[in-house]
Amino acid sequence: MHLVFQTIANSVVMSCFFILLAVGLTLVFGVMKTANYAHGEFYMVGAYSVWLLYSRTGWPFFVAVAAAVLIVGFLGLITERTLFRPMRGNILSGYIISIGLVFILQVLVARTWGVGMPKKVPYPLPGALNLVGIIVSWQRVIIIPAAIITITLLYLFLNRTRLGRGLRASALDSEAATLHGISANISAFMALGIGSAMAGLAGGLMAPIMSVTPYMGHLIIMMCFVIIIVGGAGSLKGAIFSSIFFGFIFTIVTTIFDSVIAMIVACVVMGIVLSIRPGGMMGYAQT
Repeated sequence: MHLVFQTIANSVVMSCFFILLAVGLTLVFGVMKTANYAHGEFYMVGAYSVWLLYSRTGWPFFVAVAAAVLIVGFLGLITERTLFRPMRGNILSGYIISIGLVFILQVLVARTWGVGMPKKVPYPLPGALNLVGIIVSWQRVIIIPAAIITITLLYLFLNRTRLGRGLRASALDSEAATLHGISANISAFMALGIGSAMAGLAGGLMAPIMSVTPYMGHLIIMMCFVIIIVGGAGSLKGAIFSSIFFGFIFTIVTTIFDSVIAMIVACVVMGIVLSIRPGGMMGYAQT
């Protein structure tokens, strides 16, 4: 029973981590109708930002995480303006551009800081939460409130502000939104900026836990695509539900076997779900 409860606790943390990544990627896909394959590398840039500012420069950890959010969010804005916007409407070209960006960021980071041993980021919060024998490090615990606060702020932005409602309208029907005076450029600009910032937040918070390498986004982006496809491409509610679902599956299978088997199981589950509901659990673009 102790192993069961420990696995549940770890699953909750993993689910919140997936939420931070998958919701941002879903937002981008829902508005831009482009699969940003470089989302995993944005996560990697966030982790490297914290390693550089916190471990090497001595900034306070949470200040470094905030800086990572701004850095990666700004990177997303530049990417939308210079790479994705000229290719709007051409899904294949946008996808190819994002793959090219993957290699650019990987090579840039690898050539700058090397590809040897993973970078070490010290735990800023030593110790662990001990709840009736269930032990979770404080560094993992902070992922939970971070995800809750981020999703709450995103919900308020999308539902209570003019810009947020315009972004939702663009995700549901971009042509109708344009006819009502909503700029497709501004919507795409905001979507990629917000989605990238969320990837930077996830990378910054997980830097002390994960191995910080130029290629750390590979498995993560594969898992993110599985999550958003099962949840329903463009559906934020579906992404949240699917993140929780796969958070538990991934943790349980990894506990019993390993992460490779967990990824295989996730893909099998995706195939089963799509054979029953081709649009995913929540359907398409329900942002």
